Amino acid sequence: MSARRSVLLVGLALAAAVLSAASGALRPAAAQDGLRNDFPTVARADYVFACMAANGESREMLQRCSCSVDVIASILPYDVYVEAETVLSMRHLGGEKTAMFRDTVIAKDLVDRLRGAQAEAEIRCF
Repeated sequence: MSARRSVLLVGLALAAAVLSAASGALRPAAAQDGLRNDFPTVARADYVFACMAANGESREMLQRCSCSVDVIASILPYDVYVEAETVLSMRHLGGEKTAMFRDTVIAKDLVDRLRGAQAEAEIRCF
């Protein structure tokens, strides 16, 4: 493994640790006690706003998008959701430095878990 790739992998691990620590500070007390469905309200609201922007801004879409984030939150821990969303956003950037977000097994597994949860949400809510 090249020195450059090692530095990138260390950077990814560091970024994941920072995101995990930051997300822990935002979680409600019940979620910090190990309960599932630990998405902060602001994360749920962000998801619903984006979902409605993509699918229409109606009362029906509000209900469907709210249902969707609830299903995802029941399947994935918030930390995994944040990591998968980070991988997906990094994939949009070009260049050699972001290859680890496209080509590593860890990144692919994170995205697969998120896509699986999204597919389940699609089935249940839409």
